[in-house]
Amino acid sequence: MDETVEAPKRAARPVGLLLVALRWYVLCVRRRDANTLTEGVVMKSRAAVLREVGADWSVEEIEITDPQEGEILVKTLAAGMCHSDEHAHDGTMPVPLPLIGGHEGAGEVIALGPGVTGFEVGDHISCSFIPSCGKCRWCASGQQNLCDLGMHLMAPGMIGGGFRHYDADGNPLTPLLKLGTFAEHMVLSVDSAIKIQKDVPAGPAALVSCGVTTGFGSAVNRAGVRAGDTVVIVGCGGLGTAAIQGAKIAGAKNVVAVDPSEFKRESAQQFGATHSAPSMAEAMEMVGAMTEGVMADSVILTPSVLTGDLIAPAQFLTRKGGTIVATAVAPAMQMDVQLNLFELAMMNKELKGCLFGSTSPRSEIPHLLSMYQAGQLKLDEMITSTYTLDQVNEGYADMMDNKNIRGVIVFD
Repeated sequence: MDETVEAPKRAARPVGLLLVALRWYVLCVRRRDANTLTEGVVMKSRAAVLREVGADWSVEEIEITDPQEGEILVKTLAAGMCHSDEHAHDGTMPVPLPLIGGHEGAGEVIALGPGVTGFEVGDHISCSFIPSCGKCRWCASGQQNLCDLGMHLMAPGMIGGGFRHYDADGNPLTPLLKLGTFAEHMVLSVDSAIKIQKDVPAGPAALVSCGVTTGFGSAVNRAGVRAGDTVVIVGCGGLGTAAIQGAKIAGAKNVVAVDPSEFKRESAQQFGATHSAPSMAEAMEMVGAMTEGVMADSVILTPSVLTGDLIAPAQFLTRKGGTIVATAVAPAMQMDVQLNLFELAMMNKELKGCLFGSTSPRSEIPHLLSMYQAGQLKLDEMITSTYTLDQVNEGYADMMDNKNIRGVIVFD
């Protein structure tokens, strides 16, 4: 048989083996025997629990044990309803089940574990779904968003090992991304908590846990938007709205919001979008006209689900030497991407990933909240609707129906 046909098949085998290994790991994590409750219960609380892929969130009573070394017990004040939780719900992001949902949140410290310094009872915190140890190579070089503790995020239990959250039958629950903000109380590592000022409202403090910081940083840090730029934002939910604000604050002349939802396109205008289109195909002619054929300086991809067929259209929307930023979560097993490699190389373009806005949580979260307090960053306006914990399924139905920029669960 022709070697030119066989060679690609042989080259693909390591990738296939990697995918098989990843699937095997996920299945093992999901099927592992539950550890029974062995530590003393500190308190009972309530949480939204996901037990099976595709099942409704189950609001149930849970039991919480003492925070251990380097951990704090937090009373949750607000939790943002990010699309990433839906990725866990629909199975596109492999997670250990059963789990407590939520990874955007803000709360008040009510107890300290052994050896905790830098926090006191009564402190207010914003969660960071990316933990930062402050010691690894990445933290030491100012890249806390790449901290080595991130390797634990999809594993069962806590960063420090073991479990602190259990269901009413004593079976362990894993908090999503080591936070689990869809709960009235949560135990989390101090590496995942950022102290904030007490006068910051809980809703805005929750939004900077993930969506706002990630979207804003996609424009300001990863795309490097400059004054006078033309920027296209594809997908105008929580991430995209924050990216629009980032592009506007950075001085972009043209900010084009692309979304099939008329509600989101109209909403984008109050956050800084100058133009809008329902699709990238329709944005192509618009951007060509406004730039006299040069095209966009950067295209930022923040759709609800990032799929491989979105890369090539973004590539053709981007000028020579321009930047495409892939920010939204893609299905974990997706390997196929449509990309014109010749055009990418010969036009000197860049395709970049972006995690947590390519910035350090401990500096950026307080920075963004200070901008909010100064009236430079619109966070209250991003909260379309608020819900109780018992309305968590209603809130996600509204998100999927394009009724919200961001829904927020508010706790008493």
